[in-house]
Amino acid sequence: MPPLVFGPVIIALVDLSLRATSLQRSVVVFVLGWVLWTLVEYWTHRTVFHFEPEQGFGARLHWMIHGVHHDHPSDPRRLVLPPVVSIPFGAAFLGLFVIALGDPDCWAACAGFFSGYLIYDMLHFALHHHRPRSRLGRFFHQLHMRHHFEDEHRGFGVSAPWWDVVFRTYSTRARRSQRGARSKGSWLRH
Repeated sequence: MPPLVFGPVIIALVDLSLRATSLQRSVVVFVLGWVLWTLVEYWTHRTVFHFEPEQGFGARLHWMIHGVHHDHPSDPRRLVLPPVVSIPFGAAFLGLFVIALGDPDCWAACAGFFSGYLIYDMLHFALHHHRPRSRLGRFFHQLHMRHHFEDEHRGFGVSAPWWDVVFRTYSTRARRSQRGARSKGSWLRH
């Protein structure tokens, strides 16, 4: 569902940007919007999705937002935000870009941000429901499965694992495993 909702919006935002400014500026601002998305993804996953009240309404709300995904990681209905949530959030972020950046930069920045969200959603779904064949795919799969099955307090960057390195939440088990596997020469062949 996210590609059907956000794909046309991204195309429209890119078109608005290209009509209002140069290709070079649009590309730079688009990339900055995407980088901002990766930070929002990391911090939302770390602070909102993994804030776990112990009881009451907060505990129930956490379970509905993200806890159910950890309890049932293979349930395809629990992998992406439904449109009833993602569309209002998308509209709010578009509004923030318009207020913060104004015309014309808001269009490219928001297109980059929404593209990051779309990449994240599709990658997250693929990590749970497909066997990756490429080295990079296996790397992302391995990191995300570590988050689910070894240490849910690490590995928050699903589409941008470099933020786990920057903010020191990279899986220590992954680091140990990589060192051992590198010495054997089989680091992502499994």
